[in-house]
Amino acid sequence: MPLDAITLRALTEELRPQLLNLRIDKVQQPARDQVILLLRGNKRLLLNAGTNAPRLQLTELLRDNPAEPPMFCMLLRKHLVGARVADITQPGLERLVRIELDVTDDFGQPGHRTLVLEAMGRRSNLILLDGEGRIIDCMRRVDVEMSAQRQVLPGLFYEQPASTGRLPLLEETEAGFDEHLADVPQETQLDRFLLDTYFGISPLMARELAFRVCGETDGRVCQLDEAGRVYFKNVFFSFISTIKENNFTATLLKRNGELFDFAALPIHQYGAAVESETFGSFSELLDHFYEAKEKQERVRQRGADLIRTATNARDRGRRKLAIQEKNYAATQERDALRLKGDLITANLYRMERGQSRLVCENYYEEQQAEITIPLDPLLTPQQNAAKYYKRYTKAKTAEKYLREQMALARRDLAYLESVLQEIEQAETEQDFTDIRNELKDAGFIRKQGKKLPQRPSKPREFRTTDGLRVLVGRNNRQNDKLTLKDADYRDLWFHVQKLHGSHVILCTGGREPTDRDVTEAAILAAFYSQAQGGANVPVDCTQVKNVKKPAGGRPGMVIYTTYRTVNVTPDAEDKAATKNRKVKKSAHRRSFFQGAQAV
Repeated sequence: MPLDAITLRALTEELRPQLLNLRIDKVQQPARDQVILLLRGNKRLLLNAGTNAPRLQLTELLRDNPAEPPMFCMLLRKHLVGARVADITQPGLERLVRIELDVTDDFGQPGHRTLVLEAMGRRSNLILLDGEGRIIDCMRRVDVEMSAQRQVLPGLFYEQPASTGRLPLLEETEAGFDEHLADVPQETQLDRFLLDTYFGISPLMARELAFRVCGETDGRVCQLDEAGRVYFKNVFFSFISTIKENNFTATLLKRNGELFDFAALPIHQYGAAVESETFGSFSELLDHFYEAKEKQERVRQRGADLIRTATNARDRGRRKLAIQEKNYAATQERDALRLKGDLITANLYRMERGQSRLVCENYYEEQQAEITIPLDPLLTPQQNAAKYYKRYTKAKTAEKYLREQMALARRDLAYLESVLQEIEQAETEQDFTDIRNELKDAGFIRKQGKKLPQRPSKPREFRTTDGLRVLVGRNNRQNDKLTLKDADYRDLWFHVQKLHGSHVILCTGGREPTDRDVTEAAILAAFYSQAQGGANVPVDCTQVKNVKKPAGGRPGMVIYTTYRTVNVTPDAEDKAATKNRKVKKSAHRRSFFQGAQAV
């Protein structure tokens, strides 16, 4: 849900005592809509001006920064590094927060800057103001063509968004409430009355108040008798008192185990259909709520072109393979072409030029049934026979060529499927960069210009309950490096069986791993694969020395021998627990040895 004004007030009140007088040491912009202020005391203040999740919060999540910072980030560094937080305020119940900052210029003179976060859905913005309230720059510039009522451009004085004309929620009086309620049509729903009359209340909170009064979210004014109206007024002003006293509760809502919504107060309108969980702070709640959503958004934004490129290449390869398989099937009937050439040759004495067909006995069958052979009337009988022999030879040669081409096409299809799986599980900017470079080297993306140097990425690292390191490859090239170069020959190698997934290395250090070590590494191999979300997933396990690279294999392609299979059920909680050096889930294991298996 978008951050409502009440939750924003709760966040502002929570952050103010934590951030006052702290100095800004660094400014980062990990994404187009996100700015992170690193403050003294190892505090990371996230300012998100994205259309889907505008907010400010302290965050514990680490985000990768681009190789070159955007221009807006450079501007913020120039003005804000070294500044101290003087105040954090929310004007009224606007979805807007002002961070007042005391700065010192290059000449040692004190000054003032204001960072304004407008958390207003698709109109969200992050704006830097000077000491006079003039706009220095902003994340999204709004000119007169975009909005005739309000422009947001460098050099202009900052003006808050225009009021909606509704009464601010916290300014209502008891007499005013009675008057507004008396004037509303009797068929109006209570939540609609609140939303149309007051500014600062969200649809979720309006429905919650209606539920507390009527026991249902769609209760109407006509359902209230005199006592009901008094009770409605009491509930309404109790709600206002809770806001004024900053008596908030960080509440997370879950539906069927999935994160559904969050609020600044307890929510009862959903009954048993939704579970509630409270957090110690709103920043902790927002980190928990948006972690998975941000990952999906990164994949959608940064991986969209990669997904499109890989999907188009895969679909093109499938069409090409279908044509090759059709042509290959035709080559399997080439003996009929040679037979027709032989029969034409055997019946030359009966034939004349200009015939369109030859009807003769098939001497190669015991019954010697009649057969009709189409002829080209423009060719001589000898030329017609030579034509059939030529087609036979061509089909025989094509069979070998098509078999090779189909093998290459199937190899490329398997590779592209593995790339699509990598994109879905990519987590950082570097992951997407590595996958893009991999597709360029494989010839699926055209190389343009000089290739910029890239910092080498590291594999995901976990630790088992018994203390052994587990390394998980992020992409095909890293899988190759991890398995064929970095891993010790005595380490254990894991890969989901007959599906695409990451190479997983259990670093044994030469010692014998426990069954629990093997199980936990297998869980990671299943989680970082196409089997994520499955149950009883077979994962192959063998020593690294048994894994080889086939000649001409695409990145990530290996063959392995002498392996055993571990059956596990991957789970996100197990993966997270392993990263924190503890895994709770157990799994059944079965072992057997077979021949070479290709990934």
